[in-house]
Amino acid sequence: MKIHLQTPEEIRPQIWKELGRASLDRHHEWRTPVLASADADGLPDARTVVLRQVDAVAGQLTFYTDSRSPKVAQLQAQASAMLVFWSARLSWQLRVRVTCSVITSGPEVEALWQGVKQSAAAGDYLSPLPPGAVLPPSSGTADAAKANAPAPTHSFAVLHAQVLQMDWLELSREGHRRAQLSANIWDWLTP
Repeated sequence: MKIHLQTPEEIRPQIWKELGRASLDRHHEWRTPVLASADADGLPDARTVVLRQVDAVAGQLTFYTDSRSPKVAQLQAQASAMLVFWSARLSWQLRVRVTCSVITSGPEVEALWQGVKQSAAAGDYLSPLPPGAVLPPSSGTADAAKANAPAPTHSFAVLHAQVLQMDWLELSREGHRRAQLSANIWDWLTP
């Protein structure tokens, strides 16, 4: 069902409500936004990530990642990034400017790992090869099994994205609407 909200007081909480739903519902369109960061040469690098937790009060979005992923090094070098969410159901695009921090060890990582390691996703963080690594030439199933053998320890990491600013766009036959919001500011923009 399409929601046509009128005021910033209606729209802002609905954005956070949809983000919260997306972190819990694997079928929600906002569950897998695109995260864009800059590589070592300053060139844009974008990939799909999975939204895991939302804290509307703190203005924080949480994702899981492999600590060896190129995005981790990118975000440690330059914490600024952009998330892009699209929902055909709502006809909403949400661009979110964030500052990212990556936690690779410690109590928070270990507590979240306890839940992840019981799931099918655990293998993503146990591979002996980092994401994007070229697989060794395979001469048989023994080599393939060795390349896929679990690593002795996990490479699970937590990525926190602190929301700085949101750019909300609603596409509608009655006319598109766009607004930019941060902490306590709301500005209507041309679409």
